[in-house]
Amino acid sequence: MTSRLPDAATRSDLTVRSLNARIVKVPLRFTLGTSADVVRAVPIVLVDLHTEEGVVGRSYTFAYTDAGALAIASLLREAAELVRGQTAAPFAVGELLSRRYRLLGVTGVVRMALSTLDMALWDAQAVASGQRMCELLGVVPRAVPAYDSRGLGLMPAAPLADEALRLVEDRKLPAVKLRLGHPTLADDIASVEAVLRVLPAGVGLMVDYNQALMPVEALRRAEALDGYGLLWIEEPMRHDDYPAQAHLVERLRTPIQIGENFNGPAAMETALEAGACDCAMPDVARIGGVTGWLQGAAIAAARDVPLSSHLYPEVSLQLLCASPTAHWLEYVDWADAFLAEPLQIVDGKAMPSRGPGSGIEWDEGRIAHLPTVG
Repeated sequence: MTSRLPDAATRSDLTVRSLNARIVKVPLRFTLGTSADVVRAVPIVLVDLHTEEGVVGRSYTFAYTDAGALAIASLLREAAELVRGQTAAPFAVGELLSRRYRLLGVTGVVRMALSTLDMALWDAQAVASGQRMCELLGVVPRAVPAYDSRGLGLMPAAPLADEALRLVEDRKLPAVKLRLGHPTLADDIASVEAVLRVLPAGVGLMVDYNQALMPVEALRRAEALDGYGLLWIEEPMRHDDYPAQAHLVERLRTPIQIGENFNGPAAMETALEAGACDCAMPDVARIGGVTGWLQGAAIAAARDVPLSSHLYPEVSLQLLCASPTAHWLEYVDWADAFLAEPLQIVDGKAMPSRGPGSGIEWDEGRIAHLPTVG
């Protein structure tokens, strides 16, 4: 797959020196209730990759749990030590570390740690070149449509409608995402109808089950929702049950969306070959960082599959600019708590950062006020 990658993936004038990883806990403005958990604060690993040339590459990752954050931070430090003194070329570093961690398994927290390191390596490359990351990837920066994914968790219909109005007024994005997976189909339908009643004309709605359902129930509920004009139904069942999801794709008019749990581009290719989704949304911290995303974007382009992002809107925006089938950017504002220049939204679209790199620069004053982990 190296032929699909730009030169910066395999060549670098930078040398890895050290890595600093710290963990902060970011409170959410909108409580996120899903079928799996209720999230009020998120553990984030902040990474500074130092090079011998004085260039610093930065990235961050959402670790889901405090224990996950500690594990990812530990693996990041170990991985950086393994490549200390070597060229900071992302593909070469990734290949070496994947071999080193093969017996442990390049999945879960290992995959997330290596993906986060890859993002920092690419950021360093772009900073050193004085270019935005998308420019380093050979494309012109552009605005990308964004949808609001900050709230609309599992809750009764009345407060759900109120929150939908708050989200629309707060960022005025052209679509919002609703979490489903209530005890009954009737509750799911009531939630969808409550939100649709208050959304202004032209604002679309996606729904996300967060893998809540078994295949038979997923089909029953998805068919019941098929006439509501939803932009997509996301992860109605276990994410890697590709045959069952392909059955949904065949039966429904509403697009089926999966991808945030793709473990590297090979998993994405398997899913698309199985016809398991109409559109895909890889997570840059699980697909293999920038390197894995670029490979995934080529896979999607070869099949004309629309490509959206999962979390990490700053770096994901840069990557969507370089993705031939770019679709939607998932917008969350979690990084506003620690970035010097939070992502800008203009007329319903996300705008790439003005400075070099991926748009990640720390605001140490804000970081000092956040709780820490470890």
